[in-house]
This record gives sequence, structure tokens and C-alpha cells, in this order.
Amino acid sequence: MRPTDAELYQLAVATGRILRQRGMTLATAESCTGGWVGMVMTAVPGSSAWYDRGFITYSNDAKHAQLGVSMDIINLHGAVSENTVREMATGALQHSLADIALSISGIAGPGGGTPQKPVGTVCIGWATRDGTTSVTTYQFQGDRDEIRALAVAAALAGVEALLG
Repeated sequence: MRPTDAELYQLAVATGRILRQRGMTLATAESCTGGWVGMVMTAVPGSSAWYDRGFITYSNDAKHAQLGVSMDIINLHGAVSENTVREMATGALQHSLADIALSISGIAGPGGGTPQKPVGTVCIGWATRDGTTSVTTYQFQGDRDEIRALAVAAALAGVEALLG
């Protein structure tokens, strides 16, 4: 079930609270969500204290040019892979002033899925300045809007879990 806008806003508020308490800032690197995490984060008043910047890297070339994702990784594992989102998250850190970064790449549909990576496959990565990285692959159900909203919620929940 798609998280409501109010639920996503509350997740952003909670994530911002944790970041603020720790004196940290966040950068985002988004593909299939097209900047939705950044939009939710910046909807919170005062978010400039803990949200540094967002990269919308929808194409493979953008992932490579803006975040330094290896084209070999993309060609070998695909844009929707744990390897790619790990490099997206670490690249977002390298190209920002943030202390933590999250990245999202997925197949939101309605087309584009394969038997190995069906529609709803979303990979999310997190990285911190201390070298901690975490990646997870999700299989979300629903239409394009639902899959993207679920990815936003999972990405924010992952920041909380990593810093919690």
C-alpha cells in the first residue's frame, strides 16, 4: 500500500530530527524516484540545516558523470543493482559536503522488468563518511506511483536504521 504524503512527510521530519541531533547532513542520489526524496526532505521547514543536496541521475551516463559510478559496474550488474547503488551513495558523498548519503535505483514500471528483475525491483544504498555502507534490494508491489513512494519510505527508514 502506498504511503500517504502525510506519512512520507512524517518520515522526513523524523529523519531530519535524527540528522539534526547528530549534527549531520544528508545527500541523495535518485534514479527511479526522480528527486522525490529530496522533495519530501525539503518540504520540512528548516531542512537546510540537515539536507545538503540531491542528485537526480536517471540515465546511466548521469550516474557515471555526476556520481562516478563505473560504467563497468553498470554494464556488468545493471543500473538496478546493489553494486550500482553502493557506488551512487559513495559518489554522492564524494561530490557533496554531506555526512550520509542514500541512493535509489529501480524498475517502477509499468514496463522495463525482466524475469530476473521484475517491475518493483528497487535497490537502495546508504553510505556514511566513516566508510559504512549498506545496500538492500526490495520487491515492491503496486503501480508506478506506489513503487516509487514505497522506495522513498524505505530509503528514509534506512537512514533512521543506520543512524538509530
